[in-house]
Amino acid sequence: MALQALQSSGVAFRKILSHFPEELSLAFAYGSGVYRQAGPSSDQKNAVLDFVFAVDDPVAWHSENLKKNWSHYSLLKVLGPRIITAVQNNYGAGVYYNTLIACDGRLIKYGVISTSVLIEDLLNWNNLYIAGRLQKPVRRLPLNVLLFQVKIVAMNEDVALRSALDQNLKSAVTAAFLMLPESFSEEDLFTEIAGLSYSGDFRMVVGEDKAKVLNIVKPNMAHFRDLYGRILQESPQIDKSPEGQFTQLMTLPKTLQQQINHIMDPPGKNRDVEETLFQVAHDPDCGDVVRLGLAAIVRPSSIRQSTKGILTADLKYRIIGRWTPLTTRSHLCLMCFLENFVGRWTHQFKV
Repeated sequence: MALQALQSSGVAFRKILSHFPEELSLAFAYGSGVYRQAGPSSDQKNAVLDFVFAVDDPVAWHSENLKKNWSHYSLLKVLGPRIITAVQNNYGAGVYYNTLIACDGRLIKYGVISTSVLIEDLLNWNNLYIAGRLQKPVRRLPLNVLLFQVKIVAMNEDVALRSALDQNLKSAVTAAFLMLPESFSEEDLFTEIAGLSYSGDFRMVVGEDKAKVLNIVKPNMAHFRDLYGRILQESPQIDKSPEGQFTQLMTLPKTLQQQINHIMDPPGKNRDVEETLFQVAHDPDCGDVVRLGLAAIVRPSSIRQSTKGILTADLKYRIIGRWTPLTTRSHLCLMCFLENFVGRWTHQFKV
């Protein structure tokens, strides 16, 4: 029955994928439309299907996609693929979303990200946005179709991307170990991992279900085991000694290390990162400091990415319950204003 369901969903995903240009280095589906979530809004059958496409050449990909799917884009489409790519790369978390697209009888949303930007996020956690998505179970889509042991495998990933995907999972385990107590359950571990990319996410304050992380983890424990089983088998037992914590801190992604250094470095001291991490390793609140560092990454990227959604949404923007048309110039002006406001807001409240 499970194989039949997987093959059925695989056929549906391949059919959706056929509507888009083929030049993809990675494609995956995620969210409640793919994996069941607990909670009141868990109608998997009618949920929007979420996709992310990684592409080596975003300008060329958007150019081809505009020919195939002109209606998917907001008014930015009249400015052409170079402007779309500039918005994709220079605002938010490096991903461009087209939302609420009717495709093969389902509503879908898809994000486009440069392969190089994705690799950087996976390795360094610059935004922990798509990297955070990939720390939770996702369904890889078959670029060159292959069904192997009931798993759909994407075959176009290059070596650098595969390595970065693996390192992202290892980093997630390390960060979770640092924040967990010495004794914890399997569910505690996966809940901590699933929550990494929600640390400081303003949507968890203003919109998302506060129990979202648990709703993701509880119905999908088996999928988390599949995702992290090998890494956990290879990982040493958790070491809460200062020496063990220092070793783990030194392997964290670069941006997280820098944020921890920024939090702990007194004004005018200008200590290097290694010195700061050594201090944190001896701090009883080491896990809390790591959590603050994560929030300092996630908060601004989540706000900026949501702000960018105004620009990349369709021709109408909902304001106080009414649909108000926006011109391209209005989109851009509003985007610039909000980017400036968000930048000042996140700086003011930066951890």
